[in-house]
Amino acid sequence: MLEDVTITKGTCFALFAYDIGLSIDLTEAERRILAGTERSRLRHKTRAPQYFEYRPAPLRLIQEGSAFDTNQYQVSSTIEVMVYDFGSVTITYRFPIDGPFKQLLGLSESLYENERLLTDSRARVEHLVQALGSAVERPTIAEDVEDYIIFSIESSVPEAPALWTCNETDLAQILRAERTPFSEQEVADALSCRISFGQDDAAIIDWHSTVLFGKEMDDVRAVLEFANVELLEMRILDEQLDRALDEGYEALSRKPSLLSLPGSYEKDLTHIAQLQVDSALIFERVTNTLKLLGDQYLARVYRLVSQRFHLEEWDASILRKLQTLESIYGKMSDRAGTRRMEVMEWIIIILIALSIAVSLF
Repeated sequence: MLEDVTITKGTCFALFAYDIGLSIDLTEAERRILAGTERSRLRHKTRAPQYFEYRPAPLRLIQEGSAFDTNQYQVSSTIEVMVYDFGSVTITYRFPIDGPFKQLLGLSESLYENERLLTDSRARVEHLVQALGSAVERPTIAEDVEDYIIFSIESSVPEAPALWTCNETDLAQILRAERTPFSEQEVADALSCRISFGQDDAAIIDWHSTVLFGKEMDDVRAVLEFANVELLEMRILDEQLDRALDEGYEALSRKPSLLSLPGSYEKDLTHIAQLQVDSALIFERVTNTLKLLGDQYLARVYRLVSQRFHLEEWDASILRKLQTLESIYGKMSDRAGTRRMEVMEWIIIILIALSIAVSLF
């Protein structure tokens, strides 16, 4: 039973991902903020080629914050900030955890959309955007934020693997921050995404949080952190494409007036083309940043968290909307070409009429 499990060493990580602009020049950002920076690298559990890492490596910043309590746990004064080149930032708060395992349910509940941490993290992001200045292209802090919780248990009594097999119901409640007794189907769904590298470690991944058992799990945590950022970017990109499709449909539905000049469509065409390029660039940057093909274990971790976050469905939706936007752009371009041809025909008719009139009069 989890009532008999005592954590002797562990950490709870509360992640808050923000989108702050179209892209970030990490070299310029590093020059602007020199103190406490470090390029992030993944530590692989097995030997793997060096090129299976971040491309490019995000910028890691360490900030000092004020300590405060959340459900009997005190947040560390050290705050970690990760800056990604595709315009995202993650703020990570650490809570050292020990004592009875069952107390994690209260911590999980208190961290669910925690207003204090949301307010503090957004204030830190606003300050960071000011400090980065021109290193951020088109700086705008999005309203959407993606939070995620990671419980990392390094040691406990009893030792693994009894930790994740003794009481699956309580573990499912911790993962989903819910005290309501779960059905067998709900418990099975909450614990369905589980993976282990050795006999003494395990990662149980769910949509609200993940519980990691074992030592040296930083590489798994890095993959989870990136997947959370990717989910945020996919959500924001999907919303941007929805707006772009509405604008494109409105421009396509607008009836041309009789006095419309040939270049009157260029503004709409340029706007739609810019939306296309920006969306495609963001999509490619996000999906190609993390390379894990050389480490099979981390690749499987990424597949599991992608399954839990439905990243493949987000990707399919975005690609479908990009294709629709391309179709709208093609139709607008064809209509602009047709309009130019009509104007040319009228010019030829007028010139012929003028030449006949001149010859007669």
